[in-house]
Amino acid sequence: GDVIHRMLTATQYIAPLMANFNPSYSRNSTIRYLDNGTVFVVQWDKVYLQGKEDMGSFTFQAALHSSGRIVFGYKEIPVPVLQISASQHPVKAGLSDAFMILNPSPDVPESRRRTIYEYHRVELEPSRISNLTAVEFTPLPTCLQHQSCERCVSSELTFNCSWCHVLQR
Repeated sequence: GDVIHRMLTATQYIAPLMANFNPSYSRNSTIRYLDNGTVFVVQWDKVYLQGKEDMGSFTFQAALHSSGRIVFGYKEIPVPVLQISASQHPVKAGLSDAFMILNPSPDVPESRRRTIYEYHRVELEPSRISNLTAVEFTPLPTCLQHQSCERCVSSELTFNCSWCHVLQR
């Protein structure tokens, strides 16, 4: 979105492994991305934890497919994720989404207060993250996948969908 706020980064993320990484520690550490139109991949290659470089390097990636499927791949995880300290930076793995609205402030009527609503979070169990593992997230069906009125109203989805002739959705 067009709003950058510190709390949004805490509540809106796609994180195969969020921790206090220091990509500048080694010349061999890289963060690369690839976008071929059907998949967007970000890879953290040989990155080290800030101040804990002796633990070893981490290599992992996130692949976002145009179908909505998300795959986290873990090649090299030198220590159990539960042993990574969260004192300097949160340690998370998973997905989270939120939105921000501006509400009138009760104290000053002409000003607005930011309110962030986190409405969905999927957290990975840290003990499941290890060398040569992967996690796949597959999207649930939605009304937006239908391309015609007939397919929408005859859908077996449990949503209370209706067809909008203006939007063709």
